[in-house]
Order: sequence, then structure tokens, then C-alpha cells
Amino acid sequence: MPYIKIESGKLSDSQKVALIQRLTEVSAEIMQVPQAFFTVTITELPDNNFGIGGKTVDTLKAQYRQIHK
Repeated sequence: MPYIKIESGKLSDSQKVALIQRLTEVSAEIMQVPQAFFTVTITELPDNNFGIGGKTVDTLKAQYRQIHK
């Protein structure tokens, strides 16, 4: 059984539903495996628990908001 794991920032319930649905549909089509065989999990991480380019995501978002007021 295929297993898809996604790690992301905070998502709304509707985003989670859409993400699980689309990942399953596309993966099943590409792999030619029935959708019922797929398991999808989403792990949400706080923005201060991961970073990009040496900065935490919460810092990057704050900087972005300052620039794009």
C-alpha cells in the first residue's frame, strides 16, 4: 500500500481535505494503483520549528509582511 507523508505549516481543514484528495487521485493515476490502497498523513509544524536559508519560517513571514504592506 502506498503511503504519502506531507510535512507543512498550519493548514485549514478544507486545505487538508483537498490535499489528501488530490494527492491520492494523482498518485493513483500515475502509479496505476487503486485510490483505496493509499494512505496519506499530514504533519503540521509550527513556523518556528523549521527554517529556510538559516532563518525560521516565522521570521521569513514577518519579513515578507514588512516588505509587502
